[in-house]
Amino acid sequence: MSFYSPVRTNASEVAESDRLHLLKYAEDPNQCSIDTYVQRGGYGAWRKALTSMKPEEVITAIKDSGLRGRGGAGFPTGMKWGFVPKDSPKPRYLICNADESEPGTCKDRVIMERDPHAMIEGMAIAAYAIGSHLMFVYIRGEFAHCADQVEKAMNEAYAQGQLGKNIHGSGYDLDMIVHTGGGAYICGEETALLNSLEGLRGMSRIRPPFPAVAGLYGCPTIVNNVESLASVPHIINRGADWYRSLGTEKSAGSKLFSLSGHIKQPGNYEVELGFSLKTLIYDPKYGGGILDDKKLKGVIPGGASTPLLTPDMIEVGLDYESLPEKGSMLGSGAVIVFHEETCIVWVIQRLIHFFRHESCGKCTPCHEGTAWLEKLINRVESGKGEEGDIEKIDDICSNILGRTVCPLGDAAVMPIQSAIELYRDEWEHHIRHGKCLVKSQFGLK
Repeated sequence: MSFYSPVRTNASEVAESDRLHLLKYAEDPNQCSIDTYVQRGGYGAWRKALTSMKPEEVITAIKDSGLRGRGGAGFPTGMKWGFVPKDSPKPRYLICNADESEPGTCKDRVIMERDPHAMIEGMAIAAYAIGSHLMFVYIRGEFAHCADQVEKAMNEAYAQGQLGKNIHGSGYDLDMIVHTGGGAYICGEETALLNSLEGLRGMSRIRPPFPAVAGLYGCPTIVNNVESLASVPHIINRGADWYRSLGTEKSAGSKLFSLSGHIKQPGNYEVELGFSLKTLIYDPKYGGGILDDKKLKGVIPGGASTPLLTPDMIEVGLDYESLPEKGSMLGSGAVIVFHEETCIVWVIQRLIHFFRHESCGKCTPCHEGTAWLEKLINRVESGKGEEGDIEKIDDICSNILGRTVCPLGDAAVMPIQSAIELYRDEWEHHIRHGKCLVKSQFGLK
């Protein structure tokens, strides 16, 4: 029996649904075995794509399905595949981005630990679609068990002829490499990941050229997230129309959400896009409400890099269109919940420390700006803030936003800006009274 990390899922509900699919067998410890995976129809989509579909037909099916990148950007997956130049004489590469480093996110880990063949099958189909004969999975360095599970699954796939030479008698060859990173958040950004794979320092590249044209070793490269790729076999098996019927008109399919923080039942939950954030938090089948039955203070809906929402903003669909209307983003799907006894200034202090530490140093606005932000926010949180500090913080944020090569700078400042806008009274109380408003209200030390 495989080791399972203690992550709650709604796998039982998914197993009873004919619409949800990613976590269907997540609670079966045998699902990571290729024999069990094949018995349940696994690698059927791979055989179908390889023996009865042309690469362009696969790309069209993914385009028609409406699948969008599940790593945070939400870019249409099929469209991304279509950017690979058809006349390039260079080798093509497919990379699975498994460098799951966004604070609050642990959805890809569950797929890799409990259903690794779903990811490998999706990778193989994607590689075939773009004409690649070598694919990589880049796994976060701390995910040692994930790497072991994926490598074991990869070896099983080779042994049963799902990878290697002349797969299913098609004449198509495909190899796979498992690569573990060094634990750098920046390497979750696709061009920094490419540099890391090449043995260089993990720093983002200026675009254009985009990876689809000049990526790994200067060759056409597609980088997709674990969850995105794990969805591909289901689309090939059941059709683009079926997948399009899930979710909303513009946000098709289901998605995994990592629910954490002051919540009674933290874990990973699969729901259709457009599902209510309020239901996810309070329904007994999902989050079950706020820890210790306290009042909700705020929510980060899409990972640490997305703007906050207040309690009166949570009646919103979890999709790519509804959350921006509330001033936030779907991001990676990491929903972090705070109860009423949480100091928002303290939350921001923890977040800016993370982003300042993870800045690669390439862009001056990010490298210098996050350092200044941490210094000022530490001063405010410790009760030594001065009048004008809030305005200084906001001004530094404005000078970082949109002025960096990669999105890390934006990710660092968007939560800060929203926290100042939505919880300004707490910032002002720290400065004017030299102590925390929340601690004063609840008699906390």
